[in-house]
Amino acid sequence: MASTGSETKRWRVRASGPLRGQVRVPGDKSIGHRALLFGALAEGTSTVRGLSGGLDNAATAEAMRQMGARIEFSGEPATGVTAKIAGVGLDGLKMPSGVLDCGNSGTTMRMLAGVLVAQKFGTRLIGDASLTRRPMRRIVDPLRARGGHIAGVKGAKEGEHYPPLSVAPLLPDEKLTGIEYQSPIASAQVKSALLLSGLWADGPTAVAEPTLSRDHTERMMLALGVPLQTMGPMVVLDPEEWDRRWDGFEWDVPGDISGAAFIMAAGLLVPGSEIVIDNVGTNPTRTGILDALRAMRAPIFITPRGDAAGMEPIAQVVVRHAPYSPTRLGGELVTRMIDEVPIFAAICTRAGGASEIRDAEELRVKESDRLSITANMLRDAGVDCVELRDGMTIHGGTGALRATRVTSHGDHRIAMTAAVLGLASEGETIVQDVGCVDTSFPGFADLLRSLGADIVEETA
Repeated sequence: MASTGSETKRWRVRASGPLRGQVRVPGDKSIGHRALLFGALAEGTSTVRGLSGGLDNAATAEAMRQMGARIEFSGEPATGVTAKIAGVGLDGLKMPSGVLDCGNSGTTMRMLAGVLVAQKFGTRLIGDASLTRRPMRRIVDPLRARGGHIAGVKGAKEGEHYPPLSVAPLLPDEKLTGIEYQSPIASAQVKSALLLSGLWADGPTAVAEPTLSRDHTERMMLALGVPLQTMGPMVVLDPEEWDRRWDGFEWDVPGDISGAAFIMAAGLLVPGSEIVIDNVGTNPTRTGILDALRAMRAPIFITPRGDAAGMEPIAQVVVRHAPYSPTRLGGELVTRMIDEVPIFAAICTRAGGASEIRDAEELRVKESDRLSITANMLRDAGVDCVELRDGMTIHGGTGALRATRVTSHGDHRIAMTAAVLGLASEGETIVQDVGCVDTSFPGFADLLRSLGADIVEETA
């Protein structure tokens, strides 16, 4: 998996000539987390191919190792990692010898919380400085409502729970109860935490969302034989007549569409470019970025290539540099591209007119305040950008972008957005603190260089 070295790295990025080539991006991080977790809870041995090798997936794997699963990796982070997992079954988890360190991964922490509240042992979930600032009440409240003993610590916002999370064991005669939960936000992490806890619960688990969030957990559960019903933005798990087990499996992880979005953006922003991206996951709950680009009449071409493991659609994506139009987006579309909003904002800088992004307030509580940092980055580059409570307005055009100096704030998506913007800017862009990119896209700079980008990585 990716290195955990603590040295500070930075990129020097200069305007580049045409970017051309055919590439694959690392495996989908969201799918990787779930595949590792379900493999660890299986009875038997599982093989998961195409993992990203990033630090976030590594955190999930290490946590499951500490609770008894045997997980061995082979391959290189930048080209795809294979995991061999000897699962322990739903009744085989053991108390870890220490705390479970989730690193920078909110998905790891929230999904593990769903597993841990159902156990007869206690533990503590910790994370890095960035994760420690992220809100956890969204999972603490519903997990408590079904009988889980979980709490965070006080922080910046009154009444909120922040990491570390402490999970106390269920008493010998205690079980989690069924629950009907109306989530105030569309969050796959909240939904997944509840569904995972429902695997051990005494009664059904029903979760409804304002709009459907990414559904990788549901697809995997159905593939494993978990009794699940989906009805639009509602999902119900009823374990009454289920034997609560599944066998080991072999799955292939498709390329991460969130990572592919940065390569698409580079192709759109750099004159003369044409890039082919193979094996991109195109789950409909994740393709908001493709729909947004289509709405802009951007030159992007999608060719379906079947399904990965029979449950996750994949496609080849071709992107070319050509003019495109501004757009306005919000609502359900933003839910389906929430991680891609920063790089989409960079794409909007070259659209001829005003683009508006709304309903993206969730970005203020990610690894950083992505709305504020992205808006500031665009303004520093000479773009007329107005930050809104839940989004931003971007006045795109053909004027030259200015190179600037950007700090990632420890956020991998900010770092990669700044680098792509630098490929289309006059002068040299400096992106500080880029080690965080290893959480999701190890080899990002190398891949860009293979396409012809002028990007140099150095130790600061």
